[in-house]
Amino acid sequence: MDFALAPELDAIRKRVRDFVEDRLIPLEADRTSYDEHENIAPALLRQLRAEAKAAGLWALQSKRERGGGELPFIGMAACYEEMNRSIFGPVVFNSAAPDDGNMMVMERVATPAQKTWWLQPLIDGDVQSAFAMTEPGGAGSDPGQTYTRAERVGNDRWRITGRKWFITGAGEATHFIILARTSDDARRGLSAFLFHKDQPGWRIIRRIPIMGPEEHGGHCELEFDGLEITDENLLMGVGDGLKMAQIRLGPARLTHCMRWTGMGRRALEIAQAHIETRMSFGVKLADRESVQTLMGEAALQLDISRMLTMRAAWKLDQGDRAKQDVSMAKIVAADALHKAADTALQLLGAKGYSKDTPVEWMYRYARQARLVDGASEVHRMVLAQELRARGREFFAWGAHG
Repeated sequence: MDFALAPELDAIRKRVRDFVEDRLIPLEADRTSYDEHENIAPALLRQLRAEAKAAGLWALQSKRERGGGELPFIGMAACYEEMNRSIFGPVVFNSAAPDDGNMMVMERVATPAQKTWWLQPLIDGDVQSAFAMTEPGGAGSDPGQTYTRAERVGNDRWRITGRKWFITGAGEATHFIILARTSDDARRGLSAFLFHKDQPGWRIIRRIPIMGPEEHGGHCELEFDGLEITDENLLMGVGDGLKMAQIRLGPARLTHCMRWTGMGRRALEIAQAHIETRMSFGVKLADRESVQTLMGEAALQLDISRMLTMRAAWKLDQGDRAKQDVSMAKIVAADALHKAADTALQLLGAKGYSKDTPVEWMYRYARQARLVDGASEVHRMVLAQELRARGREFFAWGAHG
């Protein structure tokens, strides 16, 4: 097993690393770099996005013919990790959630016309998008609990009624994917639709207050009271909504893991710089065994998450669904990010709890990792089901033919 990156992929990774180091990290200490929701200010974001695009580091997950980098998943894993060494990173490179997951699924399943009007402006960075699945008292980790309904109107339209919430980016999104129930069939009861923010029949009820920090557009609650969508904007076929969600969610979950390892690394880098200079009772913190134990454990968990993430990425590149591998990576990467942020904050002391470093930002952000795109408990359930079904094959190495 060779974990070394191909030279062409490593060259891109290094270019991303240098951009992050030179252009993004220095901006984090300037409070004018932030908007009111603790993310990068829009005017600054536009400037940096233009620079990233000019540097050929734009939308690395998307097709070259559409202006992206078309990296394999293993290349994405390495580059996304470097991006998120800055808390501003992923959105600058147009590789942030939920847009990158929406780009990838649209590339796979959308019609040519849908790719032209919906996907291309997203890759170009002209619009933001949202994926409307989660519902109050309903769909979350289990899309099967979707209560929002799409009913036939005439020969070529669907009318959407219902409610969604915690829809990431909805406050700024122009393009939406919505999952709605078109029948009561257990497997084929859901369908996916595309719509534009200017269509009538829906509204944003509120931007839900969270621990923060927030993505651009926040996490919103939406109400649908007659939104009409024509057949041409049905994504895949009637009854294919659950299939579409499965196609989207696996790779999208893994891109979270890719980014989280980068954020965790940065947290430990900040802590390491502090403990190398901080003296306590005549001893440098970095020389204390208790501190070394904390740092060593956090580094260990991060590297385990990196290996699981890369294994899942490699399997996706081979055409495997990598279901159990993505679930493993999601569980471990979420815990590893929180461990790294918590360790860094503890070692920095009051400085870590303050806004003098981005560690407190990372700490608050990290807590959502065990919830988003399937709670950790759900992914453990998935693994238990796979073990039960596959027995010894759950641990199979795989072999070259």
